[in-house]
Amino acid sequence: MASTSIRAALAADPDVGAGNVLHKLIEHGAPLDGPGMTFDTSVDGFPAWQGLTLGELYERAAARAAWLHAAGIRRRDPVAIYVSSAADCFLNWMGLTWLGAIPALMNPNIAGEIAAEYIRKLRSVALLTDAEHRERLAGHDVGVTVHDVAETGTGDPAKAPAPFRHHADDPIAITHSSGTTRMPTAVVHSHASLFHATRKIRLSGPRAQGTERILSALPAPHAAGIMTINHALSNRSELLFLSRQNDGAAVLDAIERWQPTGVFGFAVTWAELARFDLEQHEMDSVSLWFNTGDCAHEPHIRHLVNAGSRNVVTRDGVRRVKGSHFVDGLGSTEMGHSAFHITHRNDTERYGRCVGVPHVFADVALLDTATGKEVPVGEVGHFGLKSPTLAPGYWNDHVNTYRNRLNGYYLTGDLMFRDAEGYYYHVDRAVDSVDLGDGNWLYTAMSEEKILRAIPEVRDCTVVSVRTDDGLVVSDVLLSMHAGADPEADHTEAVRAALTPAAAATLRKVVVFPDEDIVVGPTGKVRKFLMRQRHLAEMANA
Repeated sequence: MASTSIRAALAADPDVGAGNVLHKLIEHGAPLDGPGMTFDTSVDGFPAWQGLTLGELYERAAARAAWLHAAGIRRRDPVAIYVSSAADCFLNWMGLTWLGAIPALMNPNIAGEIAAEYIRKLRSVALLTDAEHRERLAGHDVGVTVHDVAETGTGDPAKAPAPFRHHADDPIAITHSSGTTRMPTAVVHSHASLFHATRKIRLSGPRAQGTERILSALPAPHAAGIMTINHALSNRSELLFLSRQNDGAAVLDAIERWQPTGVFGFAVTWAELARFDLEQHEMDSVSLWFNTGDCAHEPHIRHLVNAGSRNVVTRDGVRRVKGSHFVDGLGSTEMGHSAFHITHRNDTERYGRCVGVPHVFADVALLDTATGKEVPVGEVGHFGLKSPTLAPGYWNDHVNTYRNRLNGYYLTGDLMFRDAEGYYYHVDRAVDSVDLGDGNWLYTAMSEEKILRAIPEVRDCTVVSVRTDDGLVVSDVLLSMHAGADPEADHTEAVRAALTPAAAATLRKVVVFPDEDIVVGPTGKVRKFLMRQRHLAEMANA
């Protein structure tokens, strides 16, 4: 059956959801020799970088379903997955959802002590882990049976039970906040919620340019990772999922080696790629960059859209031209999918942390949390969302599930404003903003955007603001410079000029961070937090 017919069949099937795309593809006649997934590590005898067909992917998931079932895993059993490779993460996720179990995907960078406590809080029945993480957990009681993930692929696919039939509300995964900055918050995703956007905007029209061959630099144990798999499978796209996402050189090497048409990542990925002169690398295959999580900064976007190439329709037919698309969005684990969308090219100009307009499924409001009312156009408010994509809540945590709700909206923790044309702009995370009094605020994310735009030598930056014992706010700006920039140059006045007068009045010093001191986290929020913590510790010890 043609891929267009498969996509239409999936879109029309009300039983398709995030937990059964693999099974439904085969049910609707997708060829078994069509695309499945490619990994950057070897798995089950398949070499790294060798793609698994749909049939092979199904068989590898079946093997794990058989092994896990023999190990006593049943429907509704929460099972933690704490592994390094994308292959181990996703193949076991597929095996567990096959059984109707609830996979809890864990960030591989979590420290052993935090991981052990998180697993206990999940009240999981088992842990699937690898040798690296078993060693990290040494001395910590996780309170559950521990299975070696290397064994799960040895099951007999023929002995896999019949696939569990998911209801729309059934949980198909638990993911979490990064866990590298604090105890992770476990977020539940349902069969329907994590597939709604794929059904409504990915399968409703022609396959988008750049999604024919996708390289994912998203963290594997993340809601965005699951959505990317279902997006690629549903659209019959080729997909390479990297296990290492934080190393810009590794991502760039993968692009040159695998020649994707689209690259998916978080904002931190684009900041890392800004280290490199893309003109010196083979990038012509890339026509799409897709961003979610934090919205991206203008200089990082412009760096990417000037690379690659894309098809354009002219009166003389379709032509390939230099320059790519960058689709930006603002999303979080709880949101389930970006609520907004905007597309940048090398000839577009709507920046300033503009995240675009809402998707058709997103009911968006910018709220005054004191009154619960919407703020006027141009005024900053707390971003509230009603959407079928929203996670149902937090696992074993009703307090946080309801604390972040207001007037029926989920409060994402983001501060935004809307212009008269209906475009939305992100200024900061609420926890990072600082009230300077007299109606003035210091918005760290928007300040960083302004600094990056004003000083071309700066590759990335972080604003650290603290309130002193006497109530004064002081700010330090941490700069990461492009290669070749003068490390001794004083950028203080240029930084001061880029900030609002109220924010500039808080400026204490500007610090250049050498590349070897830059903290690289799985998301931009993590990196910002860790760099701030390191700098604050240095200030305290000074």
